Amino acid sequence: MADGTKIEWTDATWNPITGCAVVSPGCTNCYAMKLAGTRLRNHESRKGLTKDSKAGPVWTGEMRFNRQWLDQPLRWSKPRMIFVCAHGDLFAEGVPDLWIDHVFSVMALAPQHTFQVLTKRPQRMREYFTGRRANFGRASEVLHEHISHGLSEAEHQDAVDLLDLFDSMGKILPNVWLGVSIEDQKRADERIPILLDTPAAVRWISAEPLLGPISFRWAAWQLLSKMEATNHLDGLRRLDWVVAGGESGAGARPMHPDWARKLRDQCAEAQVPFLFKQWGEWVPQVGAVEGWTIPDDPEISRIDHRDWEGDHWGEPYSPMWCDERNDDTVSRVGKRYAGRLLDGVEHNSFPEVRR
Repeated sequence: MADGTKIEWTDATWNPITGCAVVSPGCTNCYAMKLAGTRLRNHESRKGLTKDSKAGPVWTGEMRFNRQWLDQPLRWSKPRMIFVCAHGDLFAEGVPDLWIDHVFSVMALAPQHTFQVLTKRPQRMREYFTGRRANFGRASEVLHEHISHGLSEAEHQDAVDLLDLFDSMGKILPNVWLGVSIEDQKRADERIPILLDTPAAVRWISAEPLLGPISFRWAAWQLLSKMEATNHLDGLRRLDWVVAGGESGAGARPMHPDWARKLRDQCAEAQVPFLFKQWGEWVPQVGAVEGWTIPDDPEISRIDHRDWEGDHWGEPYSPMWCDERNDDTVSRVGKRYAGRLLDGVEHNSFPEVRR
């Protein structure tokens, strides 16, 4: 965990649970997986969570509950946005409900913070809430067994009463944002509808690494149909935030510039906050964006001349995804030089906080 992080959309990371399993193409170059199998492979929180392969470390599917870190957010008095389980998945198959109860109990007991939850397993997340499996009442156990700093009897009772209130409100914690990670249209089609059907104060998506074009128009149509069928305006559920970015690190796959532009434009049309996290390793042809200064170094400004619409990239993309700009050639310049400007603009929008 870290009180402070370089991740552009959060302030701190919290890893009460570590470990995961590969479930989709976005997992291929997972930084947490690589780190767990290299620099942190002998750390008690990561040891044995990966196995070696020809492609490098790969998650084994084993999960680890790091009890020593469970109460960390309660020690941070200054409000923060906290990325939950940045090196794992809170709703992975190997995570018992009891562990999830503990994590959500701590989040409920720390209303000064905003907790950002991200999963590739929205089915389980939905089942946890709508199936009445969530049990924030376990906070009493958390307080007694895992929280080392002192609470008076009155403070303890206030905390339990607060959790009871949240429980009666349908298990929606106002300081918890629930999100799904998507990388292409297939994963968007699979995961977003489930997220929209999950009780949450804020629903968001992370389209990173962005590996293909994504359209949200189908989701809007589906929601409109549901609203008309029920004739109940409160039934309209929508995305509250979209984060997008390209891949970084060794073996990073390029992101077509128009994929990011289309997400930006769709968010603007729907008035959904949009944050462009990074280009990653690859950017449009050097000089395509005014203001970029790339050193004349072949190791930095090497051009990749692959045709984005050719066989290297699967099915040809329709005109709606590719415009007439001459920036289909991308350059591998590295994350540091690529930056975060999308057509010269830094996008840093966040959802409005709703308490």
